[in-house]
Amino acid sequence: MNRCGIFDSGIGGLSVANEILKAKLFDEIIYFGDTARVPYGNKNESTIIRYSLEALEFLKNFDINFLVVACNSASSAALEDLRKEASFPVVGVIEAGVRALNDEDKNKNILLVGTKRTIKSNKYQNLLKQNGFKNITAIATPLFVPLVEEGIVEGEITDKVFELYFNDIDKKKIDIIILGCTHYPFLSKTFKKHFPNAKLIHSGQAIVDLLKNKFSLKEKKTSKGNSFAIVKFSDLSKVFELFLFLEKELPQILLKAQIDKIVEEKIISFDEKKLEDMLFSLMQKHFGFINFAGAFLGGVIGFVNYFFIIINA
Repeated sequence: MNRCGIFDSGIGGLSVANEILKAKLFDEIIYFGDTARVPYGNKNESTIIRYSLEALEFLKNFDINFLVVACNSASSAALEDLRKEASFPVVGVIEAGVRALNDEDKNKNILLVGTKRTIKSNKYQNLLKQNGFKNITAIATPLFVPLVEEGIVEGEITDKVFELYFNDIDKKKIDIIILGCTHYPFLSKTFKKHFPNAKLIHSGQAIVDLLKNKFSLKEKKTSKGNSFAIVKFSDLSKVFELFLFLEKELPQILLKAQIDKIVEEKIISFDEKKLEDMLFSLMQKHFGFINFAGAFLGGVIGFVNYFFIIINA
């Protein structure tokens, strides 16, 4: 079984998981989103390393044989520590993002955006300079992560935040924007609105190219729906908002929920019937049939752990 583990600080890494899923490079994908401790970008290095190693230990339970670190902050701080603890390949999004520019003119104007941790690490900047790029502007944009986590990816609020960060930049002169956080592809429409001439470098697409070229992974000839991912979030108190957000932003995927027991440290209250109705509606909309896994909650209010299965559509 060719099984890939993917982790991120939250839902942003689903943009990477989605691209890998579409490429059909693995039989199964196990995704961990650490939504209880998002964002990683404002944490110190030792904390990010500890969180990353904990994610690795969780994913090892699924017998993965490949790990994609779909978090730029973790890629900048913890990649080598993860490789020491893993008996399988571990790849990060920073190397993939830079490799995606191999065929670009070295004189182009590059805008790098990411969390404070990613920008401060200088990992992107150093790799870009090693590859001959000269005109690099790096800006920390930490407010983008909570915007995406809240499902605010376009509109007046998002535009105001963009103006806050990019007011002093001549937007027409930017040729390439490296989205140095896996949350940021969800903001692609707003980036294109404010930077109409710029090419966006998306971590998900870059990782797929890296996996194909560096590790010689090829598309698996599986029938429709065979390639799937189990997705765990460490906290999903906003379960309904997340469903609606993913349905809007990743319409090609189906979410089928299996709600399991007791892992969380906080009590979450929600309407079980409302959740069930929403899941039924999503499945009917995407596939025309209902295949609900069922939910055992042990009461409407309790300690719960949410698992989601994303099935390739």
